[in-house]
Amino acid sequence: MLYQSTRVDEKRISSAEAIAFGLSKDGGLFVPEVFPNLPSETLNQLVSESYDRRAAYIMSLFLRDFTIDELYGYTELVYGASKSNGFYYDRIVPVYKLNDNTSFLELWHGPTCAFKDMALQIMPLLLSASLKKIGESREVCILVATSGDTGKAALEGFKDVPGTKIMVFYPQDGVSDVQKMQMTSQSGENVNVVAVEGNFDDAQSGVKSVFSDEALRDDLSERGYFLSSANSINWGRLVPQVVYYISAYCDLVKNGSIISGEKINFCVPTGNFGNILAGYYAERIGLPVNRLICASNRNDVLTQFINTGVYDKNRPFYTTVSPSMDILVSSNLERLLFELSGKDGKMVEAYMSKLSKSGYYAVPDSVHVELGRVFSSGYCSEEDTKKTIGDTFKKSGYLIDTHTAVAYKVLGDYRAATGDDTLSVVVSTASPFKFNEAVLAALGQPVEGSGVTMLENLSDVTGCAIPAPLVELKNTIPRFSDTVTIKDMKKAVTDFLYERLGH
Repeated sequence: MLYQSTRVDEKRISSAEAIAFGLSKDGGLFVPEVFPNLPSETLNQLVSESYDRRAAYIMSLFLRDFTIDELYGYTELVYGASKSNGFYYDRIVPVYKLNDNTSFLELWHGPTCAFKDMALQIMPLLLSASLKKIGESREVCILVATSGDTGKAALEGFKDVPGTKIMVFYPQDGVSDVQKMQMTSQSGENVNVVAVEGNFDDAQSGVKSVFSDEALRDDLSERGYFLSSANSINWGRLVPQVVYYISAYCDLVKNGSIISGEKINFCVPTGNFGNILAGYYAERIGLPVNRLICASNRNDVLTQFINTGVYDKNRPFYTTVSPSMDILVSSNLERLLFELSGKDGKMVEAYMSKLSKSGYYAVPDSVHVELGRVFSSGYCSEEDTKKTIGDTFKKSGYLIDTHTAVAYKVLGDYRAATGDDTLSVVVSTASPFKFNEAVLAALGQPVEGSGVTMLENLSDVTGCAIPAPLVELKNTIPRFSDTVTIKDMKKAVTDFLYERLGH
């Protein structure tokens, strides 16, 4: 299986090259030339397998220049129940049954308590192997723009990995206290963390600008470096995310909630579109999916696009209690557009050019109709987000975070509007303890102190245990405190590589 750019570059590359380079030179994202097939009998066989074996098989469908034994070695190391791998729950991705037609897929039992761990704990292994496969001798510098969770998960995954450096940019006032402390206290000799004056879109555009700077690329290459990404623009991030949709389905079959072949819904809180896109890829290869419901917060640019076919970022940017979704430029939507446009790279490039110049594009009716074949959407206000957290805990004793609450509310709205009572899985993306200030407020409790000191407050109020990776935050000291403007991000990168590391 070969990979191609979503834009005009017609060159085909291997999966190892796609993972190593992250972003195409024409600015496009790498996608598989064709989709593999997951036969129903194979899906049935996966029901009885462990998560690590499910992951190895699913990834082998997309990563043809990796052997199944090679991939199983990686998945066993990261997800294997007998390994000391940072996941503190033996089922890795438990499916919590709330009632007969609603379950929550808990993706936050890893070392940083967010769904990004599912991909970013294995991605360094995939990247290191990919570099060897393509004969790359230069050192890779991973650049990451984060709205909160990706940064810490990438830092944790890549810390002290030989042959790599990693630099994370986060919006100065756009992450929670816990997220900020997780990133700025990160250990490792090859890491750097810098705040950006602006929002996530500013940080993301700055990183893309660094990637597209040809003079910088040449200079880096002469000094023995090249750039890659750990954001979901990198194919090595998306492939492991496809796995947990299929695994959730297998677990629902295994526990008798559905019969094999029965279609289900997934409701996904998303801002950059990578998480729900992984669900779309799972559906494309054969997972029985009825609807993928895209849940937005107050920054509802994706909801508008799915409902109207018009993408318009010319709107106010809101800082919300679900900061990982505070995004107006959804990078991974480009991959979906490529598929829905009949793999027309020139058309996708025109969309992206118009978005860059005017902040707006509209897709033709044919693309919008195809979009509606699988996707539905909705958004949730700040008030409803908080109310959903409070009501859910009061009625069921189940505690959810601010992003999961957005999805649960949107699912309820979707059901009310359509009458669709299909069994639905809410993709739960983070521990509520990562956003304890907002969660405490939603429970009607006083909010006093910092996000870190309120961990115990939330535990006392709810009776829920603080996740082990967050307990130690009380005693951590920040290592990184730099803040830069968007225009100085390039200099921050070169300072990190050339000065601090002695090159």
